[in-house]
Amino acid sequence: RPAAGIMLVNAEGKVFVGARIDNTDEAWQMPQGGIDDDEKPWKTALRELEEETGIATDLVERSSKCPERLKYDLPEELRGKLWGGKYIGQDQNWFLARFLGDDSDIDITTKHPEFREWKWIEPDQLPELIVPFKRDLYRRLLSEFADHL
Repeated sequence: RPAAGIMLVNAEGKVFVGARIDNTDEAWQMPQGGIDDDEKPWKTALRELEEETGIATDLVERSSKCPERLKYDLPEELRGKLWGGKYIGQDQNWFLARFLGDDSDIDITTKHPEFREWKWIEPDQLPELIVPFKRDLYRRLLSEFADHL
């Protein structure tokens, strides 16, 4: 599934993560989602960020883009359960962006909420908090964006 994600960093250099509303495990993720037909990846990343966090696009400044798309496959037990069984994973475009707003600009109680809670974390905590099948992808992002964090 073609998708885009955004690593949003605040003024203190911490990264935004949210706990999915449909997952009771302690698994966190950065905002991400599928690319609509004829939509550009950066526009998708901004749309997903706003849909999932309520953060207006004018409060985000693009810093970097991962030079290649990163892929992950769902574990066997999740295939067929997610995305109507149409996809076995995602092929993601990732962006690094600065958050220019305040925490009060974040509202995860959106029209179609995806997160049950959110927090800012140190970048090196990302791989520990993500679901195991995405850990390598998150480690790669940290490596790609290291000079910009």
